[in-house]
Amino acid sequence: MDREFRVLSALGDTPVPVARALHLCEDREVIGSLFYVMSYEEGEIYWDPSLPTLRAGERGAIYEALIGTMAALHDVDVDAVRLADYGRAGNYFARQIDVWTKQYRAAQTDQLDAMEALIDWLPAHCPSEAGKPSLVHGDFRIDNLIFYRGAPKVRAVLDWELSTLGNPLADLAYFCMCLRLPPKGQIGGLAGLDRAAIGVPDEAAIVEQYCTLRGIASIEHWNFYLAFSFFRLAAIAQGVKKRALGGNASNEKARQVGEMAGALAKMGVDVI
Repeated sequence: MDREFRVLSALGDTPVPVARALHLCEDREVIGSLFYVMSYEEGEIYWDPSLPTLRAGERGAIYEALIGTMAALHDVDVDAVRLADYGRAGNYFARQIDVWTKQYRAAQTDQLDAMEALIDWLPAHCPSEAGKPSLVHGDFRIDNLIFYRGAPKVRAVLDWELSTLGNPLADLAYFCMCLRLPPKGQIGGLAGLDRAAIGVPDEAAIVEQYCTLRGIASIEHWNFYLAFSFFRLAAIAQGVKKRALGGNASNEKARQVGEMAGALAKMGVDVI
């Protein structure tokens, strides 16, 4: 709670649209835990990345606004907004691979050959990292953004609980996973849809827009970033499955999400 409050407060005067952080209550006697209050932001949340409620001509503008917001986030000067100590600097992917491997092992219920392949492949192909770290959202999906009603403009980015300092390409690859996920399922995607017909940009166009906005010539090792994203999401899904099997998940949807771990890992292997 305190980390989310801190990042919302820090971003309040930047080009990144967020709700206003109003108050952090650290007195656990009030409700039994820390909590914070933020402003209510009226708008539209799109749960389906195919944007079925919009016309074809409107969908591309929504995606442009989304990628523009992501690029603005990654351009934030973490020193200027006093977030330079918000996470560890350097070796972001190496540390993330280690963390999520341990999380997966702790939640493992079956032998998933695809996960074992990713656990072997990712550390051996981790690109070297240089330069100043960016603020990384960690869960940058279309349904974690509030858009203005009737306008292709982001009003607020939500759900900062996984945010940290790291490599911004993690957010870009994580978002691009939706292009490869099936449209039917608990984590819906756009695979198999005629994206040109419905007006949704393809992966090349999304990456090109992002690179243009951030002044990047090209992205090397793109398959690594995608494979890592599938690996991480598979590890998260496996954790959900473990909780569901233990009776600690709140609904049937959690069990269905958990069952996706193997399929997500297989998609990661397909990328490499």
